[in-house]
Amino acid sequence: MVPVTIFALVLAATPFSQVARGVMFGIVFWDGADIEHIRVFPANDIPSSSASELPHGADDTALKALEGLDLRPYILDQPLQAPLILSSEDDFDQFLTDSKTTAFLIVRDGVLVTEWYAEDRDPDALHNSFSVTKSVMSTTIGMAIEDGHISSINDPITDYVPELLQQDPRFGDITLRHLITMTSGIAYDEEGRSPYADEVNTYFGTDLRRSAITNPIIVEEPGQTWLYNNYNPQLLGMALERATGTTISEYMSQSWWGPMGAEADASWSVDSFYNRFEQSAHGFNARPRDLARFGLMFANGGIVDGEQVVPRDWVDEATAPTNVSIGDNDFLEQNYNYFWWVLPDGRYFAQGHRGQYVFVSPDDNTVIVRMGRDEGSTDWPSFLSKLSDQIASSGPSAGEAAY
Repeated sequence: MVPVTIFALVLAATPFSQVARGVMFGIVFWDGADIEHIRVFPANDIPSSSASELPHGADDTALKALEGLDLRPYILDQPLQAPLILSSEDDFDQFLTDSKTTAFLIVRDGVLVTEWYAEDRDPDALHNSFSVTKSVMSTTIGMAIEDGHISSINDPITDYVPELLQQDPRFGDITLRHLITMTSGIAYDEEGRSPYADEVNTYFGTDLRRSAITNPIIVEEPGQTWLYNNYNPQLLGMALERATGTTISEYMSQSWWGPMGAEADASWSVDSFYNRFEQSAHGFNARPRDLARFGLMFANGGIVDGEQVVPRDWVDEATAPTNVSIGDNDFLEQNYNYFWWVLPDGRYFAQGHRGQYVFVSPDDNTVIVRMGRDEGSTDWPSFLSKLSDQIASSGPSAGEAAY
């Protein structure tokens, strides 16, 4: 059995067998995309050129914020009779364990005040962020505009991928803005599970450049309807690669990952050993501490250690509340901008499959990172929003008092 499995994994990593991946992971092993798939896909490295550590100042920020808070409203599909209140470190640890959390971090006023990991997780290991990747991609697009590689967010995608016009002349009407706001008018079905369904094409595809050109089908005019769609970041990835003349990973490393001071190299999973195109919708892998640093950079308007790493205008524009209706969460009013989920009060978050979150509260200079094996039964957007409220009203942190 072991040799057969190894052979299947090797076959699934080649550019020739999307069917192998679709069968092995879509039929034999599939329970949706899994955090352990970071071990399956080849990856491009993203070096950090000026590594630094976040200031540490562990304190009771989380427990103070949770004091007296009944968590029942944030637990879905599990009616609880008695109040669920976390009153000790052991309670907090048990809650995170039961909710299938693998990492939970809080940064307040630039200080890492809470850092928790599941017993089987190495804090220094890279974690699969799934669609948090989209917010990373958005930031890299912003840098390419700032550096002059891309003229404008309003450029037609066909300025960079003209082959699309041979598929359908209407691609000339789709701009980078339409793609980055999920309003491209391109069809997408998240439910299909055949070896060539949209979800399998964009997750297990072994030639994502070809997939991005040949698979998208336009079903309506752009700018009309919001639809979560993994072809959109793939097309943006092609535009970025062609505009910069280098890989997405290399450009990201040079333009902002290194200057941000990430404490470790990250990686970006690619479609195959042969093609090595980044999985632009979901393949970014990093230490949770560096994801917290990413959120902190945005909370500070793109500034790191006094230097403007990401343009302030891009940070503001990418995360501004919009009137785009998404209708995904009945418990929390939210909308969507440049691959960020946005709340009307100015807070926003990057979100990935199975409950990966980078939640940013810029007014309070607070960032919360939650990584997990699964979303579980917790309504994480509502819970993180409430926790952020509680942190803001709980008084200064030990780190803030020290500074």
